[in-house]
Amino acid sequence: RVQLVESGGGSVQTGGSLRLSCAADGYRFSDLCMGWFRQAPGKKREAIAAIDVGQTTSYDSSVKGRFIISRDNDKNMLYLQMNSLKPEDTAMYYCAADQRGCDYSESLPPPPAADFAYWGRGTQVTVSS
Repeated sequence: RVQLVESGGGSVQTGGSLRLSCAADGYRFSDLCMGWFRQAPGKKREAIAAIDVGQTTSYDSSVKGRFIISRDNDKNMLYLQMNSLKPEDTAMYYCAADQRGCDYSESLPPPPAADFAYWGRGTQVTVSS
């Protein structure tokens, strides 16, 4: 069973930056497909970034050019560097993982929540204007 723990959320002003981290345990991290999702109150959970085992990344258009997903297989860590934050980025952010294999494309949006079997509990990001 994969265990995921997010950290790094907080409150920032518009234009600020935050770096989210996700610590993974319970599986060979380098074999995991990883993603970041977010959910604002009253809205559906949406995929914002994903990275496959070959380090190919995929981003939702709402964050492309502002957010960077990365992974450190030696430390079993997933990251999300968030720059130029906007009030509409305010949400609970979740780390997700799956061990069934993946092959992402930079020209396609990240996969949906149904493609991930394991989830963290989330970390809150609040962006004020």
